[in-house]
Amino acid sequence: MAVLSIAGEAVAPAGLLGRPVYELRGVSKTFVRRNVQALDKVDLVLREGTFSSIIGPSGCGKSTLLKIMAGLQPPSSGSVVLEGKPVMGPRRDIGMMFQQATLFPWRTTIENIVLPIEIRDGKAAARAKHDQARQLLDLVGLKGFENVYPSELSGGMAQRAAICRMLITEPAVLLLDEPFSALDELSRDFMNMELQRICLERNATSFLVTHSIPEAVILSDVVYVMSPRPGRFVEAITVDLPRPRTLDMMSDPRFGTLVHRIRNHLDKGAFQ
Repeated sequence: MAVLSIAGEAVAPAGLLGRPVYELRGVSKTFVRRNVQALDKVDLVLREGTFSSIIGPSGCGKSTLLKIMAGLQPPSSGSVVLEGKPVMGPRRDIGMMFQQATLFPWRTTIENIVLPIEIRDGKAAARAKHDQARQLLDLVGLKGFENVYPSELSGGMAQRAAICRMLITEPAVLLLDEPFSALDELSRDFMNMELQRICLERNATSFLVTHSIPEAVILSDVVYVMSPRPGRFVEAITVDLPRPRTLDMMSDPRFGTLVHRIRNHLDKGAFQ
């Protein structure tokens, strides 16, 4: 297991050799009115086809970082670059998934999925994407549910539809803000395995914010540990479990060692 930490700056292990997709350099964020520094000189490189997670204490700036990466908030300093272009605001090549599915109840599943296309390009462009939306529904196991309304979907089914909505714009990177935290444990485990399958099939570059150490380990190639506010990466831990991952791997001694390492790091440093 490779772990790299250089002067408080965590970097991805050299073994992850995909091309750089997303690059953050010296990203800091200060909320002047509240006199709060949320982030301090965060450096991060996401490589194509990798799955990374960030974990840290509450209030350490995880969600602020994700909003900056999504173009929803500007950094106070530093640079955010996706596919060679600065992130200056929301972009169609950034896929975002939140804790709740946030499907509009008056729209069918397929209408919810193509909504980003309709907002950006109009109704005709959205209708032209219906075939692709059906393919995505098939990918996530919702074939035949395209004309169903959200009230008829379970929580897990609604989140699968939200995955389709995220993928319909063919984003270069997927940003995931605890997307399954509202589900029960069994549904959450199942959805994590579904998320892994979809990411592997599409060679997706993904970045997950989570409070669950086991979730971070079972999904990730690299887990970034964040310090208390002002948040910065203090350690990058490689997860050297083979893919595809299975829930049975949670009983593997290597899995337990990784979980213990992250928890011990947080207990000794992040919560002091």
